[in-house]
Amino acid sequence: MSFNSFRDYLLLEKNYSPHTVNAYLKDLESFREFNELEFGEAHINAVNYSQIRSWIINLVESGISNRSINRKISSLNSYYKFLLKVEAITKNPLAKHKALKVSKKVQIPFSQKEVDDVLNDFNFDNTFEGIRDRLIIELFYSTGIRRIELVQLQLQDVDLSQKTLKVLGKRNKERYIPLLNNVINTITEYFSKRNALEEITDKQALFLTKKGDKIYETLVYRIINEYFSKASTKVKKSPHILRHSFATHLLNQGADLNAVKELLGHSSLAATQVYTHNSIAELKKVHAKSHPRNK
Repeated sequence: MSFNSFRDYLLLEKNYSPHTVNAYLKDLESFREFNELEFGEAHINAVNYSQIRSWIINLVESGISNRSINRKISSLNSYYKFLLKVEAITKNPLAKHKALKVSKKVQIPFSQKEVDDVLNDFNFDNTFEGIRDRLIIELFYSTGIRRIELVQLQLQDVDLSQKTLKVLGKRNKERYIPLLNNVINTITEYFSKRNALEEITDKQALFLTKKGDKIYETLVYRIINEYFSKASTKVKKSPHILRHSFATHLLNQGADLNAVKELLGHSSLAATQVYTHNSIAELKKVHAKSHPRNK
């Protein structure tokens, strides 16, 4: 079975990134393989909900988290909605499906001190990798960009004269984020080290490995985890936690929620509001400490 039409629809009409489209197709292929093995049916266009439910049960029994299962079902649901759109089917078998319950994970941001300890007290090597790593940390914390967004940055996205960074977000939506002066200084240092590399295989990519290849997501995660392991005892130390810290610290300082939403590249305010719980906690401390009636 070919999912080519659906792939083209996601890429061309929905403007999804190749990374997202590949994830959708992988989920569909997983269901197709299960359906063929379990029911001897390779075509998933005419399945009923009981067959899909059998797949869900199989996923649950295999130990996959409810969050991951919901994502797989969402991919399948998008496919059936596409088939309805092109009139290839008359009924969506997932029309009445209810997502599995997911426990809300509280993302604990780095404290201001933990970030300062990494950027101010840790001596980064004056090498290509040392300056690159420092810039990656500074960009995550000063712009709030996602890991995939950082990996996809190109040289042309950095405008030093305007002090801005162009970021290509979800669904190929562009946004411009201001660059702080200290970050611009680090970018200038990094450009000098980058230009001195003996060989560069991807000349347009902003961030490279020491061999001159485009940087990859796993390496970016390792960089953040390595440096913050020296300053933080938190269980999770990742690029997303730095993004979370960026939003939380801005809100703690009184930043407007809508402004933070635009900086993060969120399509709705609801997505940004998950970062407000820490801001509210900070406000409670200030309120309790400062209010004249609190004795």
